[in-house]
Amino acid sequence: MEKGNFIRITPFIHVPKIEKAIDFFEMLGFTLYFHAGTYAYLEREGAGVRLLQNQGDDGAPPGNRRFAYYIDVNDIEALYRELKPKLDAMPPGDVHGPADKEYRQRELCILAPDGNLLVFGQSI
Repeated sequence: MEKGNFIRITPFIHVPKIEKAIDFFEMLGFTLYFHAGTYAYLEREGAGVRLLQNQGDDGAPPGNRRFAYYIDVNDIEALYRELKPKLDAMPPGDVHGPADKEYRQRELCILAPDGNLLVFGQSI
């Protein structure tokens, strides 16, 4: 198969407080590559996210709790072992999994402080 021009999708995540969101993603092992004002770009192993602080009522409503941010991984158990000490310090109910789903994915769901739901998934 010929290699195409597309590299990856990096979602914009609208957040109420940029600094709190940066701290959360760094806790998950992402590296901050760029931060200016209300915008930040973080990356981990080729998976990038772009954070944008809401300005008034613009952007996604806080706490949308949709599966808007799905990150595919090769080894969900390794990720869980790495993050477990940090996840254990989060509020009860903010972490679910890893758990097998009927659609043949094993998922780790983590609720960010701003209400956005991040799901890390591995094919099973």
